[in-house]
Amino acid sequence: MAKPKSFTCAECGAAHSKWSGRCDACGAWNSIVEEVPATAGPPSKSLGARGGRAIALMDLATEETPPPRCLSRMDELDRVLGGGLVPGSAILVGGDPGIGKSTLLLQAAARFAGAGLETVYVSGEEASAQVRMRAQRLGLGEAPVKLAAETNLRDILTTLEAERPGLVIIDSIQTMWSDMVDSAPGSVSQVRAAAHELTSFAKRRGVSVILVGHVTKEGQIAGPRVVEHMVDTVLYFEGERGHQFRILRAVKNRFGPADEIGVFEMTGRGLAEVANPSALFMGARGQPAPGSVVFAGIEGTRPVLVELQALVAPSPHSQPRRTVVGWDGGRLAMILAVLEARCAIPFAGLDVYLNVAGGLKIGEPAADLAVAAALLSAREDAALPADTVVFGEISLSGALRPAPQTENRLKEASKLGFTSAIAPPGGKNTEISGLRLVSATDLTGFVGDIFGAG
Repeated sequence: MAKPKSFTCAECGAAHSKWSGRCDACGAWNSIVEEVPATAGPPSKSLGARGGRAIALMDLATEETPPPRCLSRMDELDRVLGGGLVPGSAILVGGDPGIGKSTLLLQAAARFAGAGLETVYVSGEEASAQVRMRAQRLGLGEAPVKLAAETNLRDILTTLEAERPGLVIIDSIQTMWSDMVDSAPGSVSQVRAAAHELTSFAKRRGVSVILVGHVTKEGQIAGPRVVEHMVDTVLYFEGERGHQFRILRAVKNRFGPADEIGVFEMTGRGLAEVANPSALFMGARGQPAPGSVVFAGIEGTRPVLVELQALVAPSPHSQPRRTVVGWDGGRLAMILAVLEARCAIPFAGLDVYLNVAGGLKIGEPAADLAVAAALLSAREDAALPADTVVFGEISLSGALRPAPQTENRLKEASKLGFTSAIAPPGGKNTEISGLRLVSATDLTGFVGDIFGAG
């Protein structure tokens, strides 16, 4: 009896029982392809009957010396990796087209090679001459990095087995082609097979492998999600084209913090590290204006100060606009509802615009109070003092909850010259020299004390 056919969406990896023109999961057109198995063998009732070998088992008390990490001497990259590159690790780097992934990894390859780690850069999208041109533009023409322009996975693995490098960079995983899978490069089957072979090679030979991954229009890495489960670390390189800085964000890391960020600035000579992101984000801030509030946030293990900007204006439409850049739109709707229900401050008939200055994306709930302050400042046309930072989480009851790592937030604010902070009480070690902390217990009291409304 013939096996039933399996179909998979090349955009989101969703499985389908039959082919259709449009994927029900992500809505992409003409993205469903037939899933072809990589290998086929005779049926067997027992896997043990095939003559598998016994594996060695160890207990949890077994002590092993952790492998030494290799530092790239790019502090921002080493920070995101958890303290350096772990031998035998598999890393997946995703980002929008043209954001600077290849530039970042070429610079990293030159740094690792300069530190004594034999590095191979394999490009499936550019010719070797094009990679050399970029290297010369970045001032890396003399870096001891070995180049190759190839997409055949079998040839690549054969070469790596012979060379035995310490680091391999594959740009990109969607261009790799395996002759074991009967489908086009970039398909779900090819991406899964290539990622599996490269990850297995990394573990088997102790070679670190960095894979570049394309992203979909939703910002997720294209191809099956199983690739993100295969690798040890998943990094996203993000930023706005209109801004000069880029954020390297870890969303998965088996060897370090999973929410760490590294900040880079795009220059004519490539990416430059930003040791103090707060100074970069706050550098262009002018005089205090209504709707402008400074938020003391935490990204990974480092505190970051960023400006939140709000604009509230009468709406000419029956359905007012709610536009958000850099924050969660659903959370903005919640803050507006709490302000109206608990503080009797309506936003009906008003367009609301919220922007995180500099293009940084904020996801922590501690930004709630700063967002509420920016909305009220814009609505009441009253600017907060320029030397004040705000942070805290707002509950649906209107109560304010303390944010984690309060001390680090306050120290960063004091270091940049801020003299006042508004936050819920309850944080540890909140006495910072030269900084006055104003405690706010609930949203109603905050609105009344700061804006004289509510």
